[in-house]
Amino acid sequence: MMGTRPPAAAPPTAVRFRDSLVVVLALTTGAVDAATYLRLGKVFSSVITGNLALLGISAGQRSAGLAVNAGLALAGYGLGVLAGGALAGTPEDDQPAWPRPVTVTLAAELLLLAAFSGGWLVAGGHPSGSPRLALLAAAAAGMGMQAAAVRRLGRMSTTYLTSTLTGLLEALAIRRWPAEWQRSTGVLAAFAVGAVLGGLAALWAPAAVPAAVLVPLAAVVACSLPAAAARGPGG
Repeated sequence: MMGTRPPAAAPPTAVRFRDSLVVVLALTTGAVDAATYLRLGKVFSSVITGNLALLGISAGQRSAGLAVNAGLALAGYGLGVLAGGALAGTPEDDQPAWPRPVTVTLAAELLLLAAFSGGWLVAGGHPSGSPRLALLAAAAAGMGMQAAAVRRLGRMSTTYLTSTLTGLLEALAIRRWPAEWQRSTGVLAAFAVGAVLGGLAALWAPAAVPAAVLVPLAAVVACSLPAAAARGPGG
């Protein structure tokens, strides 16, 4: 999402560090969305407007299965946002480029997606019945938590990306590139790459899906830990 810049006090190196981590997070988003769509009911874990449309389509088609899948994804995402928002808090004028609560929230997401990955492996990458529904809810909740965590950083996103794409196209039209164009472009590209990796894994190597989902997120948590620890509980 194109939007406000971080507090003026944040040094350029901290801003670049933050933006790099945000781009890496989008790899996990793409991988989770692809796996969810292909193996967990033809719905998305983070594209919530798409799920709203699918919910409407389910009514028109009188498809109870699609309605359950879309509704569960929406509910899971909403619960994830509530939990993530409670952990991450809201943006503050004097916050550092990467506040400690963001790392805490992403670590909680990592634990949730690790449980998702365990369930995925137990099901052999082809879950059905109640396990499939549980995995769908977990994936959507993880994306909701990530959305809340990134929102703490300012007006940016790694999950709902329509505004990000709109901002880039608008900037192209008026030939006036904002300061965050590199991050926005990187997030879109990383999402696409993550979706390719997650999709290929879901279709041809289901045991590799946890790696596509967890490795980028784990890398972000690990890389942000020193900065988060240095700022103490409040920062």
